[in-house]
Amino acid sequence: MNGQKEKPQKATNNLEMLDRPEVLTLLFHPRREYGRFSRDDADLLIPVSGGDRIGARYFLAGTEAPTILFFHGNGEIIADYDDLAPHFVARGMNFFAADYRGYGRSTGMPTVTALLKDAIDIWDFMVRYLDDRGCGGDRFVMGRSLGSAPALEIAAERQKEVRGLILESAFAYTIPLLRFLGVPKEILGLVEEAGLSHIEKIMRVAAPILVIHGESDRIIPYTDGRALYEASASVSKDFLLIAGAGHNDLFLRGFQEYLDAVERLVKQGRPGRQA
Repeated sequence: MNGQKEKPQKATNNLEMLDRPEVLTLLFHPRREYGRFSRDDADLLIPVSGGDRIGARYFLAGTEAPTILFFHGNGEIIADYDDLAPHFVARGMNFFAADYRGYGRSTGMPTVTALLKDAIDIWDFMVRYLDDRGCGGDRFVMGRSLGSAPALEIAAERQKEVRGLILESAFAYTIPLLRFLGVPKEILGLVEEAGLSHIEKIMRVAAPILVIHGESDRIIPYTDGRALYEASASVSKDFLLIAGAGHNDLFLRGFQEYLDAVERLVKQGRPGRQA
């Protein structure tokens, strides 16, 4: 190959197998959002296929500020980030959070197929939304836990537009996660190649990458985050391991280093140090 690294081939998978009821009931835990958000101009409903709409919320730092499209973890909704978003805004970053079908104010029911397909529709909507309002800053995508799936899908499929990828508590492999959730592999008949292909996708992302993981994560071990970091072909990448943190308390235990690392990536186009 003339000494050059061979470009990874796009994996083929069968996501419909992951849309079986015995998977969906364990993989997704939708919650509804009730009440009225006080900033109606920033509360959005994004149209997706099948006539459904996805709830999103936009926190503006400035029209020239960089924007992070954020996908939350399972059992969460965008309203859970009303208190966290201002910390991003205070550091000069716009924060655009999106739900999934059946979560928050969104309509429909969540499936794995819809999770990935909707991610592209949400990204494209956000790009148009920002352009229409004269927001010219760079655009980034970030995913936490379950949200790593739509974030990686966007980063791999919209490479010319995504200026950086941030993964928090992300899973690298589908089958171990399904096994942890209680889905019997022998019933599903799945192999890793039929899963979400996170390793293959991150190999295709050339943009700067930041992987954040908790040292004591018992749901998705930090070795998954490390595997994603190692597989990345990006020349600008960082792996931030937060000491003592589990799956759901990274921001609490590593508040300063968490935000510092995100800000470095978003504002300077690089995560900082390389591990």
